[in-house]
Amino acid sequence: MKRLLIILAFLSAFVVSTAFLYQKEYTIDQLRELYSGAQKGWPVPELDEEVKTGFRDIGQLDKPAYPAYNPFSEEKQKLGKLLFFDPRMSVSKQIACASCHDPELAWGDGKRVSYGHSRQTGKRNAMPILNTAYYEHLFWDGRAGSLEEQAVFPVQDQVEMNTALKAMVRNISRIKGYAPLFKEAFGSDRVTQERIQYAIATFERSVLSRNSRFDAFMRGNKKALKDQEILGLHLFRTKARCINCHNTPLFSDNKFHNDGQTLLGSKMQDLGRYNHTKKLSDVGQFRTPSLREVTITGPWMHHGNFPTLRDVVEYYNLGNPSPIQRAAVVPDSLKKYGRSAILRKLNLTEEEKQALEAFLKSISTQVNKIIPPDLPGN
Repeated sequence: MKRLLIILAFLSAFVVSTAFLYQKEYTIDQLRELYSGAQKGWPVPELDEEVKTGFRDIGQLDKPAYPAYNPFSEEKQKLGKLLFFDPRMSVSKQIACASCHDPELAWGDGKRVSYGHSRQTGKRNAMPILNTAYYEHLFWDGRAGSLEEQAVFPVQDQVEMNTALKAMVRNISRIKGYAPLFKEAFGSDRVTQERIQYAIATFERSVLSRNSRFDAFMRGNKKALKDQEILGLHLFRTKARCINCHNTPLFSDNKFHNDGQTLLGSKMQDLGRYNHTKKLSDVGQFRTPSLREVTITGPWMHHGNFPTLRDVVEYYNLGNPSPIQRAAVVPDSLKKYGRSAILRKLNLTEEEKQALEAFLKSISTQVNKIIPPDLPGN
């Protein structure tokens, strides 16, 4: 009995000490000093066990890597940019990649879901192409494994650009102004599907967000973040638990999670990654989006139903309550696949929610305005 009491006392002390690591009160000045120092001295993040293996904390993005089969060249990037903005890639000659990925809208389109061919609407929010160079899978459901592979999905999608790939190649090859550009990028003026994919992917890898005020703070400017943002940074890594999915310098774990937004039984039902893999364990799972530039990438979630960041914060604060499923509509085989166990009620105060929002603004920059390129002529 005495030994049992000693063990219980030890376990109790361990729980108390562990809780102290997460609940310790810091002044803003103390937090500023801690977070402006080496990461090994940062407060302990509040992580679930499943997250700890291979965990990498938030920080500055390195320069993106280019695959050996498609190395960087300025000529290829220039060609890719022109193709990205060229509506002649679509069957109607009215829709370009840039139609849904506008640089002035953080390379998204600001809509809940995008308009495509003949004003059809898609089912998912257009993901910004910012920092796609760092993603391991593309699209909300991860059905493309590289930017090169991703480049042709929208082209042949009947709801989006509605163009057969052979027709796309034929249309671009008929534009005389492209011939010297393909020669500069690839050594000959031959237009192929692969070359179009490689050029667009090379351009997309150049669309980066690495110069926010958070990045300036990480580079040593202690005053780059305001007091409220410092508190928000701390909450992001601890009580608010955002760090469990939005980790690494990308602010995304490059993984898939069910955040309770499958909307089973409704007209907006979306089974997420399951639609691609057909694995029941993937029901409702969507790729974790990066939070870089998050304040200007709305509306949010894969369905675009959240018009403000406060809506997102409130939703996660409530523990991601799933909507009631209509039993007559939802198959029994799907009902057990609920939201991720990582998600739980947070009990954030109003002050803490405001601080969290403030920090999210610090990892966003000003709207990027660029002059669309002059397209090659016939």
